[in-house]
Amino acid sequence: MTRKLSDADINKLNTKKGLVALLSKEPLSIGKALRYINYVKKLKKLQVELIRMQTWAINNNERIIIVFQGRDAAGKGGAIRRLTERINPRHMRIVALPKPSDDEQTQWYFQRYVEQFPKAGEMVFFDRSWYNRAVVEPVNDFCTQEEYKIFMNQVNDFERMILESGIHLVKIYMSISKKEQAKRFADIKSDPLKQWKMTKIDEKAQILWDQYTEYKNAMFDKTNTPISPWKIIRANRKTDARVNVINHILKSIPYNKNLEI
Repeated sequence: MTRKLSDADINKLNTKKGLVALLSKEPLSIGKALRYINYVKKLKKLQVELIRMQTWAINNNERIIIVFQGRDAAGKGGAIRRLTERINPRHMRIVALPKPSDDEQTQWYFQRYVEQFPKAGEMVFFDRSWYNRAVVEPVNDFCTQEEYKIFMNQVNDFERMILESGIHLVKIYMSISKKEQAKRFADIKSDPLKQWKMTKIDEKAQILWDQYTEYKNAMFDKTNTPISPWKIIRANRKTDARVNVINHILKSIPYNKNLEI
């Protein structure tokens, strides 16, 4: 059925952004183009609020940690880019830690994450975090079951101490379907500009889907606490997920919404 366009729809399409949205992808889809234009408009408003929130944090020496977890190819990196592309880079950091060094493997598990915590007036975004030990590590045999159990026994107390120290902590889990993950992996493999994203762990993600689900559910059961809850973001549609991520963060941080910037 042919979509009837309103005057507002026509005005949106008859702009530089509208024409780019309409013509940049095949097959041509007016519906998708309009959704993208609306997404860009929403994103701009939300990014203004993120600047307001960051200004509040800087002015009041607040410390903010945003933790991102989720399936491989769930869109964590893309969400973080939209969160950070307009805010002041001098007062924020993105942390994506590599495999622990030999020295780090001898330390308390949480230690290398604590070393990345924010100073006064700073926001830190963890692209994966200490929660690797709750799901990724046990599924892929990167830790022992004893190490896993110790982590699960300590993590809630660890986060209670974070919160009691005055740090704001927001935990986000980005969720996609098995079918969508397979689709994104195929896209990554076929695109020379994205192929670097595919890791050995990613290669096994579809095969280990049920094991990931088992450990993910155990993580939620144990660590979705009243003082430090998880927010699950449905991420099959990337644009909706990014908007929902930002909305949740803005609702979670008690910043001054009337602050002039």
